[in-house]
Amino acid sequence: MKPLQPLVISGREVLPLVEGGKGISVSNGESSGAWAAAGGVATFSGVNADFYDENGKLIPIVYHGKTRRERHDELISYGIRGGIAQARIAHDIAGGQGRIHMNVLWEMGGAEAILHGVLDGARGLVHGVTCGAGMPYKVAEIAASYGVHYYPIVSSARAFNALWKRAYHKHAEWLGGVVYEDPWLAGGHNGLSNSEDPRVPQPPYPRVAELRANMRANGCPEVPIFMAGGVWRLDEWEDWLDNPELGPIAFQFGTRPLLTVESPISMDWKKRLLELKPGDVLLHKFSPTGFYSSAVKNGFLSELVERSERQIAFSPEPLGEHHAELEIGARKRILYVAEGDKVHAEAWMAQGYTEGLRTPDSTVIFVTPEGAETIRRDQIECMGCLSACSFSNWAQGDTGTNGKKADPRSFCIQKTLQNIVHEGEPDCELMFAGHNAFRFGSDPLYANGFIPTVKQLIDHMKTGA
Repeated sequence: MKPLQPLVISGREVLPLVEGGKGISVSNGESSGAWAAAGGVATFSGVNADFYDENGKLIPIVYHGKTRRERHDELISYGIRGGIAQARIAHDIAGGQGRIHMNVLWEMGGAEAILHGVLDGARGLVHGVTCGAGMPYKVAEIAASYGVHYYPIVSSARAFNALWKRAYHKHAEWLGGVVYEDPWLAGGHNGLSNSEDPRVPQPPYPRVAELRANMRANGCPEVPIFMAGGVWRLDEWEDWLDNPELGPIAFQFGTRPLLTVESPISMDWKKRLLELKPGDVLLHKFSPTGFYSSAVKNGFLSELVERSERQIAFSPEPLGEHHAELEIGARKRILYVAEGDKVHAEAWMAQGYTEGLRTPDSTVIFVTPEGAETIRRDQIECMGCLSACSFSNWAQGDTGTNGKKADPRSFCIQKTLQNIVHEGEPDCELMFAGHNAFRFGSDPLYANGFIPTVKQLIDHMKTGA
């Protein structure tokens, strides 16, 4: 393989190996500090990050507010405290090596306030901000105001073009790079547009070449593009190195750092990664953000799939083919449905799925009474972790709602991601992963269940493996 040449990223020459910033404590100060100490670009999660007491003991996040708005304000306060704590830990472990970045989701609740709070409270400790899951127009202005480089996450040249022309050209000197995240292969939330088919992946090279051409046409600085999503072995990307069409390229790894000694995820989760087979990661659209996302197929995802399959259309009064009366719930409410759908619904109810929950699309899903109670409780206990949530109908604007009916086909993403990273059962929670996660099982590095340190992983990857 061609020698891996260092690049200047966030003001320092470093290895072009970037730790992808997973959400909710999955990339924390310990894992990212170790990555930076090994000479790479580390990324800790600024999404509901953990924080600790004076003895280093984790402080559980408990919401005391009686309203969503009050709990949302608590969430922002917790997020700032956690982000500052993780930045300090990463800085101390890095020992002045590498670069330390913070990852935020633009669609997370209170993104602007949390970004301001962490960058102000951790001045000099954070060298860059990566931001995706939406169109983060303001991230350039915010990062530049603290003298910090910014790295937008995009999935197309078109998205970057919009960001550049609307906002980023005003702060070109602080653009540290652009993260191209493959919308078909990356883990977590994916940036598929309405014109792209989730079932028909497109190769990344032409899309990244188009991105670079667009950047050059706009007079953008020749900053690195981070290739993210689907990257495993560097020798599989050798034609990207020293390629004048692509310009400077760094490689971002989101899934591989999960399986390291410093990774904060549970050992049960790590063992599950070693057992994955091709096709075990599902690209789906159950997320309350409205985005597609990729996660490991498990009991949690299966329940969501089955929940949506137990779904029929209805009308509140007889209309067209909706003329058959269907009684649902303990109160025997009447819905009007098609004759065939009534047969399906009665069969589901006979199996114990007796509770009918209405969706914003004039359909009703059938769940058990226990399932219905969990869904309703999670909706009521919403703390506004997103700027807008389809599951609870929260929105952080003045009204506190997105104006739509809460959607029981989705789930509380804050709850499940907090659960899985804090010793929750992996089969029962949302387990984000990239589509190459099955390669853990066949990669010689992980033979016999071996789990490397971050330094061992980086040293291994530098050889092309």
